[in-house]
Amino acid sequence: MKKQLTEAQFQAAIKSLDVGQQTIEIARGVLVEGQQQSSFVKSLSLTRGAVSQAVQRVWAAFEAKSLPEGYERVSAVLPEHQAFIVKKWAQDAARKREAKQ
Repeated sequence: MKKQLTEAQFQAAIKSLDVGQQTIEIARGVLVEGQQQSSFVKSLSLTRGAVSQAVQRVWAAFEAKSLPEGYERVSAVLPEHQAFIVKKWAQDAARKREAKQ
């Protein structure tokens, strides 16, 4: 899945972030305007890791703010049968959120 934000989502994500203007420009270019990270590597003479980190900081802020109240994002490595159960829980939770809207 390609990471993409609207301008409004982007603004909400960076609202409370303490990052420099260059980070904001890179992240907006990639997440809102759909530019390739490699274009920033070349034009700004930065490493791929630095550009990726700039984008990831804003994306992580967006994800943290986009969770409904009372929900938490988790990541785990589980045996297959347990992963199946957790995926079912996630589907059920998504259906319940959609029903409330």
